[in-house]
Amino acid sequence: MSDPAGIHVIDTGFVRPRFDAAYLIVEHGHAAFVDCGTNHSIPRLLAALDAQALKPENVDWLILTHVHLDHAGGAGALMAKLPNARLVVHPRGARHMIDPSRLWASASAVYGEDVMEKTYGRLLPIPAERVVEAHDGHVVDLAGRSLVCLETPGHAKHHNAIHDVRSNVCFTGDVFGLSYRDFDTAAGAFILPTTSPVQFDPDALHASIRRLVALKPAGLYLTHFGRVDDIARLADDLHAQIDAMVTIAKTHRDDPDRHAAIKQALTDLYAGRAAQHGWTHGRDALTELLSMDIELNAQGLGVWLG
Repeated sequence: MSDPAGIHVIDTGFVRPRFDAAYLIVEHGHAAFVDCGTNHSIPRLLAALDAQALKPENVDWLILTHVHLDHAGGAGALMAKLPNARLVVHPRGARHMIDPSRLWASASAVYGEDVMEKTYGRLLPIPAERVVEAHDGHVVDLAGRSLVCLETPGHAKHHNAIHDVRSNVCFTGDVFGLSYRDFDTAAGAFILPTTSPVQFDPDALHASIRRLVALKPAGLYLTHFGRVDDIARLADDLHAQIDAMVTIAKTHRDDPDRHAAIKQALTDLYAGRAAQHGWTHGRDALTELLSMDIELNAQGLGVWLG
């Protein structure tokens, strides 16, 4: 998928079709990737270059919205294929790209080495001299096209959204939630926040969403998944759900099986909202499609509760 502004959506192949996206921006024969998926996604990214008659040498930048592994797990291996590119990442994430051993160890402690290898592939380091730390307002120059990094915490402290000034669109990573095309109806896109561990901050997330809306963008490109356009409505939906999810967490703070209770309440919340949105496939189908997100959102709310 692509649009007239030279923005191409790449399905990274992570989990299922139309679940996880990276983006290719092309300008006057130069290119930038925004996010990259896992090591297993690299053939798809290189194929996207080839489809635009570009070579790896034409890529100037790999820009990460944040360093969660579904967005950045393949960064080291991809950079090894891009001889002229530099990596752009929030300062809090830079050290994990230069030396991913701590990131790997912490994730492996939860999931195990075998699962990590199968799901993400081995994380490879990126030479420090190829890494650019993007503080708030940092401008990436893609052949004269300004891509502005906007610090947008709430999902993660190491999160930047990327504002493509010329097209007036933003690449939002996870800060503007999840909107899978499976849930589209005549009413448009369906959206929900992501509160995955470990840095969910509801006040910061509200503020980051308001910051993006204030730009009055023509469209937003979500990592999960693709472009959305009805931004004011979707932002209102996100704000309402963030508040509802905080209430759910607080309500079940002292439950004997808090995690299970929060998961059940989140499922109720999303199923009810999807039905109101006109989605007719039922609770079981919703639970299957959102199983990973419900689990991670419940985990993140639990961490936030402490």
